[in-house]
Amino acid sequence: MAARTAPFSRFEWMIAWRYLRARRSEGGVSVMTWISLIGITLAVFALIATLAVRSGFRAEFVDTILGANAHVTVYNAIEVSDTGQTSRVIEDFEERAEAIRAVPGVTRVAPLVKGQVMANHRESNSGVEVYGITLENLKGIPRVANPEDALGDIERFNEGAAIGSGVARELGLGIGDKIKLISPNGVRTAFGTSPRVNVYEVVYIFTAGRYDIDRTRLYLPFDEAQGYFNREGVADELEVMVEDPEMIDEMSGDLLAAGGERTQLWTWRDRSGAFLRALDIEDNVMFVIMAILVLIAAMNIVSGLIMLVKNKGGDIGILRTMGLTEGSVLRVFFICGAFTGLIGTILGVILGCLFAIYIDTVFSAVNYISGGGVWDPSIRGIYNLPAKLEVKDVVSAVVLSLGLSFVVTIFPARRAARMNPVEALRYE
Repeated sequence: MAARTAPFSRFEWMIAWRYLRARRSEGGVSVMTWISLIGITLAVFALIATLAVRSGFRAEFVDTILGANAHVTVYNAIEVSDTGQTSRVIEDFEERAEAIRAVPGVTRVAPLVKGQVMANHRESNSGVEVYGITLENLKGIPRVANPEDALGDIERFNEGAAIGSGVARELGLGIGDKIKLISPNGVRTAFGTSPRVNVYEVVYIFTAGRYDIDRTRLYLPFDEAQGYFNREGVADELEVMVEDPEMIDEMSGDLLAAGGERTQLWTWRDRSGAFLRALDIEDNVMFVIMAILVLIAAMNIVSGLIMLVKNKGGDIGILRTMGLTEGSVLRVFFICGAFTGLIGTILGVILGCLFAIYIDTVFSAVNYISGGGVWDPSIRGIYNLPAKLEVKDVVSAVVLSLGLSFVVTIFPARRAARMNPVEALRYE
């Protein structure tokens, strides 16, 4: 009785390698092997590229939200006066800001005055959203104080206005130019309220990295905004920043308690929760679609192995009569399929990682070839296609590809192992 050899011994690898590199004239299926290899490579590349772009887009979107907006906005519930007028203004904003600032995890509380006005420069007009804020608090907004790009001096904020780069582009403004703000709810007179028109020097232009912010945002000094919007001695809301924005829901109870009975909260999750949930659903669907693509590519391995088993039927019969066990035959053909999946996965990982790392270069080339205009920030909200390479995404792609490659290889390998040597040699 022949002695059993250790699984995946050297001669099994040798036979498998010989079959993989055999020419078609020798009964090999090298063309099918190459097709399988290219298919796995492209599928893994597409999967990693998709996961990287997905992670990058989500990270960029959340970062622009948290970097230029309040993590949670504190405002008052509507109060109706005896005359029927409604108001949300916060009269004791300084005391309430101190109370909220004492909540564990809160890093900054900034009173704000907000309003929408028409901005004008020469013949150009645009609607903008005005934020009245102090210089100290403005410097605490990461995407404004440390933006992707900036012009002017933020230290001169008290001398004029700070505007987004989209506003500057729309109105043709530069540092030192004058911007005219027109508010329909302006000066109160005996004959009613007349529009208020003020002119401010542009002292700072920032690019927060999010189109809708850069296109509409304008900051005025807090005292100036109070006078402009008839908010003397009051604030419209409190902008609160926390250490861990992901834990904002757990902090809501403490913030409500610190704010008082009329306090209401509007968190960054409330503002963008629907979009983030849509992203989660899209992420799951895209992963399933890419997984199916990898499975389709892995099925090419099955086709190649079935043809290889058919062409090598005589060899299998001879090897079996020489004492090769069913397990050895199974392992030989398993190595053939698994090796193709392994090499394809490695190449796909390399290409996918390079794509994620050099996505700006790739995107610039695509944009140049197509003549520009591939990415419209007014629709997508951000200025370029981001990619964030994460270890867990690469690992999931590798596990999926190798797992499918190994599983689909077992079936044709078992067919080869169970082949009757007498039937295999009958027509040889």
